[in-house]
Amino acid sequence: MPTTLKVKRAARVLAATFVVAASCISCTTHQPEQTERTLALSPYLNTALPIEARVDDLVSRMTLEEKISQMENASPAIERLGIPEYNWWTEGLHGVARAGLATVFPQAIGLAATWDTELMHDVATAIGDEARAKHHAFAARDKRFIYQGLTIWSPNINIFRDPRWGRGQETYGEDPYLTGKMAVPFIQGLQGNDEKYLKTVATVKHFAVHNGPEPERHYFDAKTNEQDLQLTYLPQFEMAIKEGGAQSLMCAYNRYNGEPACASPTLLQKILREQWQFSGFVVSDCGAVEDIHKFHKVTDTPEQSAAMAVKLGTDLNCGKMYRYLKSAVEQGLVSEHEIDVALKRLMTARMQLGMFDPAAEVKFAQIPYETVNSPAHKALALDAARKSIVLLKNENKTLPLDKNLRKIAVIGPNADQWLMLLGNYNGVPEKTITPLEGIKNAVGPNTQVSYAPGSELADGMPLFEPIAAESFDAQLEMALFDGSDFNSPAVKVMQTPNIDVNWSDKAPLPSLNDDNFAVKWQGSLTAPITGEYRFAFRSTCNSKLFIDGKEVLNTKYHFRDEYGDPRHLQTDPIPLKKGQSYAITVTAIETYADAQVQLAWAPPRSRLQETALATAKDADAIILVMGLTPQLEGEEMKVAVKGFRGGDRTDIQLPAPQEQLIKAISKLNKPTVLVMLNGSAIALNWANEHIPAIIEGWYPGQAAGTALADVIFGDYNPAGRLPVTFYRSVDDLPAFEDYALTQQTYRYFEGKPLYPFGYGLSYSQFDYQSLLAPTKVNQGQSVDVEVAVTNTSERDGEEVVQLYLSRDTRIAGNPIRQLVGFKRVFIEAGSTQTVHFKLPPSTFAYVDSKGVKRHQSDQFTLSAGGGQPEQAVNSGLVLTQKLEFHQH
Repeated sequence: MPTTLKVKRAARVLAATFVVAASCISCTTHQPEQTERTLALSPYLNTALPIEARVDDLVSRMTLEEKISQMENASPAIERLGIPEYNWWTEGLHGVARAGLATVFPQAIGLAATWDTELMHDVATAIGDEARAKHHAFAARDKRFIYQGLTIWSPNINIFRDPRWGRGQETYGEDPYLTGKMAVPFIQGLQGNDEKYLKTVATVKHFAVHNGPEPERHYFDAKTNEQDLQLTYLPQFEMAIKEGGAQSLMCAYNRYNGEPACASPTLLQKILREQWQFSGFVVSDCGAVEDIHKFHKVTDTPEQSAAMAVKLGTDLNCGKMYRYLKSAVEQGLVSEHEIDVALKRLMTARMQLGMFDPAAEVKFAQIPYETVNSPAHKALALDAARKSIVLLKNENKTLPLDKNLRKIAVIGPNADQWLMLLGNYNGVPEKTITPLEGIKNAVGPNTQVSYAPGSELADGMPLFEPIAAESFDAQLEMALFDGSDFNSPAVKVMQTPNIDVNWSDKAPLPSLNDDNFAVKWQGSLTAPITGEYRFAFRSTCNSKLFIDGKEVLNTKYHFRDEYGDPRHLQTDPIPLKKGQSYAITVTAIETYADAQVQLAWAPPRSRLQETALATAKDADAIILVMGLTPQLEGEEMKVAVKGFRGGDRTDIQLPAPQEQLIKAISKLNKPTVLVMLNGSAIALNWANEHIPAIIEGWYPGQAAGTALADVIFGDYNPAGRLPVTFYRSVDDLPAFEDYALTQQTYRYFEGKPLYPFGYGLSYSQFDYQSLLAPTKVNQGQSVDVEVAVTNTSERDGEEVVQLYLSRDTRIAGNPIRQLVGFKRVFIEAGSTQTVHFKLPPSTFAYVDSKGVKRHQSDQFTLSAGGGQPEQAVNSGLVLTQKLEFHQH
């Protein structure tokens, strides 16, 4: 057979390996004969060889141009080598995101509030399974676009040092130990337990000192001393790599002490590669390499930035800067050998994922598509949502409520909004249960549930709702186009009642390309009242809104095409007159694996609070559902709202309209429950003084309403604990830009918090009976600790046993106290359970001013309880013991 034909045959064979064997038997019918011929030709396809040898062989066959092409997130096919197109960008923070149907678990901050490491592993296993199943289903249709791969850019393990950071919702909280311990099983669940293959690749981000301010992230220089770096900003990354085995890491946008994070000799070379011996690949945050010259001004040209990033360890560029590498090689800025080093790390990951091997040999390729949105995963999402809920207050046992009350009033702007329940970096589930739905589903048949929103979300962020069919003058005309040219003939024209569609990863018609189609809606609407209206898109498509022929909204100008979030984007106020008809045109061009378009509006409202009070006045109990929304807190947000700036917050109080509503409702003197839905800590000072029961629900995911109702009505006994400190005011915090840990997080804060880190109530009561630990410890010795806990109540429940250590003589720059162990345990009523901990020798180290870990003889206090020392709840006593530590 001529060589050219052999290469073409090899390409076809390799492409076939990307198809799930179980779902495409014909793809592998002649595979043994083809594989034998191919292996004789190409050692990189020989699964019997070590991966290193296979990678060396593959890279040696590439030209410089081909090598460079594989170092950007959108990597094209190399047909002569049988390498298919691949996009490295896939999201899976709390479910497979932006890729059609998926199970959506609680947002990361909610998962952290479970303090349940086993649950984290189960959730990540489910995410990894769904990612695998979806990837192979996409590949079977030759779809290899963004969000369809196996390299998952999660988890986010930055420290949530300040509640004002909008992306803190993506993290596991403010403590490096808790963050690391929750990240490790999440990483292991994503990557799987096979000895040869990875299920997916987990990417820990954003390395390393990165947590706001969000609007300045592209040029901000985060500065810390060596103590803060070693004690707070690095430990969870080290745990994720050494214990979790994460195979990928994302470097951050900002500089750290003057060095761009994606070209930092300190972070990427000295610490990551040399000290931690990390052998995986590093990917830049999206656009971060361009930032090196564009905003950081460290280099002058794209070639210099690209060369600098590669030489210092950034292997993969999310962006388009690495196409300048060929010119950089020609200029002598970087060598082809240095490019080979980076590329081999990338090809190693693809080999470990089984991308060059017959599907029959890769066990994860056998995961059926039916695992996506499976009953087991739905049940797990509900379990995770229940476990994430934190009971903050329960005065006079207001909770649980009776399901058979005559009337319950559900009040609040977050009570019936499904999209906000999913947080950010989310997928779209088959069904999301809102709090209002969950409460209605839970109550008895004779209980009346009434609802009123009561207030806007915030000043400048009114309550948006989908434009209902009755608001349009008639059915809308919806035209479907093959491709993105609206001047071409429509494939089909039909009637639709409104603009609220989610085609997931499909197209409106089977004949259309599900990644290249367009839709145009045309019609008219009549304003029900005179006033100022705001219109909004929640769309993953490039969408435009025209009113009377004038463009008033265009999503393409406000977020990059590749984001794919159903982001909220709103107009300025538009005056409309009652009874007047306005022509409406909406165009949408599909550009992702997920197609969703919703046109919403916020009509003028002047009697929200008055209506809510009338709704609640004769209720037997009131459930207030308040909080924030990913429309306000998040990543580079464009909405101008009082108290928020570019996704971050400038204040930590509840937005004024909601605060006013709570105060008005409380005057009714009814049994009242406040449910908070948000991704960051809120200063609920007034509510804590006046509302008898308060629940923190975070962004609970698809099962939100059911989980909340289960807690409210007592079908589930809450045991979540806070992974962050709830402060009373921004006055308790240093400047947001100050990364020095002098007063931030429970480890350094000396004031009185509203609710402390580790706090959470239960419907059960627990007593700590004994704490057993040695009284003397020598350097290099691990310490075994036993804690006996008794459930003294009449109800089964879970307790989060927490172990804290403090040095009696504080060393400057080191924490006042720190979490050193925790375990969530189920204890039957009247029963006692003994919980075991083993503290490694490093527990007793401190960090000196140069960042060096040292030991010295000293006395420590070990504390065990349901929370921090002097702040524990659900228990009659926090046990403490003195330990004498002796340095050799």
